[in-house]
Amino acid sequence: MTSIIFSHGQESGPWGTKIRAMADLAKGLGCHVDSIDYQGIADPTERVEKLVRECSDISDELILVGSSMGGHVATAAADKLSASGLFVLAPAYYMEGYEELTPTAPDTQICIVHGWNDDIVPVENSIRFARGCSATLHLVDGDHRLTANIGEINEYFERFITTITSA
Repeated sequence: MTSIIFSHGQESGPWGTKIRAMADLAKGLGCHVDSIDYQGIADPTERVEKLVRECSDISDELILVGSSMGGHVATAAADKLSASGLFVLAPAYYMEGYEELTPTAPDTQICIVHGWNDDIVPVENSIRFARGCSATLHLVDGDHRLTANIGEINEYFERFITTITSA
C-alpha cells in the first residue's frame, strides 16, 4: 500500500480544502492518507522533526505532499524518510531572508504546482528549484492558496500517484 502524508502551510490547518480534496482522490486510488497537525509550531525545523517522527514507523511506499511552508517541510524530510515521491504546492523555497533554509532537492520524483499570481511565494522560486533538480513543474493561473485550481491540481496529483505506484 502507498501512504500519503500531507503537510499544511503556516496559516492553515491539517484538513483544509485542498488537503481534503487531494486526500479523497488518494483514498479513491487505494492509498492510506494522513495529515500532520503543525498548528502552533512556527519553526520549520521543528515541523520537519515532527514529520520525520510521525512517519518513522511507516513501512509502506511513502509520498509526501506539502503546501507553502508544508512544501518546504516535506522537501526537507523526503530523503530522511526515503520518500518515493514529493508533490508540493507553492512551496516556500528561497524566501527572502531565509534562502539558506531552502532544503536541497531530495533524490526522488518531484512535482511542483505553483500559481502565476502568487503574492506570498514568488513563482520564480519554484522555477529556480525545479530547474536545479529537473523537477516536473506545473504553472497554473492561480494565487498562493490555489483553491480555484483544485480540479487541475488533482489531475496532476492523480497522474503523479499513478506514476509512483506503478513504477
